[in-house]
Amino acid sequence: MKTFAQRALSSGAAAALLVGCGGSQPPIGAPGFASRTGTAVHYVYVTNGRHHDVSAYAVNASSGALTKLQRFPAGSKPVGEAIDPTGAFMYVADAESNDVSAYVLNAKNGDLKYVQGEPFTAGSSPWQVAIDPTGKFVYVANMDSNDVSAYAINASSGGLTQVQGSPFAAGSEPSGVAIDPTGKFAYVPNNRDNDVSAYAINASTGALTQVNGSPFAAGAAPRKVAINGTFAYVANYGSDNVSAYAINTESGALAQVQGSPYVAGSNPIGVATDPTGAFVYVINHGSDNVSAFAIDASSGALTQVKGSPFAAGFGPTAVAIDPTGEFAYVANIGNPGSLSAYAINSSSGALKHVQGSPFAAGHPFDVVVR
Repeated sequence: MKTFAQRALSSGAAAALLVGCGGSQPPIGAPGFASRTGTAVHYVYVTNGRHHDVSAYAVNASSGALTKLQRFPAGSKPVGEAIDPTGAFMYVADAESNDVSAYVLNAKNGDLKYVQGEPFTAGSSPWQVAIDPTGKFVYVANMDSNDVSAYAINASSGGLTQVQGSPFAAGSEPSGVAIDPTGKFAYVPNNRDNDVSAYAINASTGALTQVNGSPFAAGAAPRKVAINGTFAYVANYGSDNVSAYAINTESGALAQVQGSPYVAGSNPIGVATDPTGAFVYVINHGSDNVSAFAIDASSGALTQVKGSPFAAGFGPTAVAIDPTGEFAYVANIGNPGSLSAYAINSSSGALKHVQGSPFAAGHPFDVVVR
């Protein structure tokens, strides 16, 4: 594996304490911090890169607190993960064995069961996974083979079949992948080339075709991309900022939003938008915190949320927002590994640690919420 992969899987391992996120935080209840009123059961899943498994947690519906369930076997170095839109299947990229593990999710208890025929072959050092909004296709960014593997999902079993023409060429060290909400376009940040590859998705086959003008310039060492409607946000690890783009809804081309890039913390490595489309959260691996931005709905421009950045654990690597938009979860890869859990202020976008945060984890690299 290349230097970046080795660094990301070992960074923060020497740290022994967590900063600013102890269990002494007051319970949720301040104005703007609502408790979930829905009845859906949600689970959080974390890939443990060194421990060869995936940890599952149940989410407390009122507070957002986590209860650890159990750990399920994965490949030798599970990293990126994604859950299909129906919540039936989960796919995990293995950066060492060069394949994708596939699971059936049990909605009643959060258990994972291997899909028959898994693991499925990927490229070299598969790093990140995305699923199109129809739940028909899976895309995996392969860092060391500089391409993207595409698969069709068997809707009954969850099994994967390589799309004809896969893998599709990307830039140097593609480290992330995201699909726009319409399912028409895919975006892949290329870590070494400082740009983003954009693809049109064939709705019938899942095949990828680079859009005109691709790749599009980004900051230094772009790592992850998040899509919010017609805007895309890219975390630039090497330039400590976030690039913001408007997506051309016809062609898929990217145009920098005025004011982009926006200053973040040190080594931003992950990014996510909330379900309402109001906020962007950026994980700063080097400064152990989370930058929060409010999104201008018209222009896509970003404004730092008051109080941002918010403290995380050592070596944060990824962030996920629960489906209600009330809670955020951050994977901290440092030693000891942990999950920071926050309530999101629905008015301001500010983050507040839920009681009991951080929650113990193995060696968390990525985090998703079902």
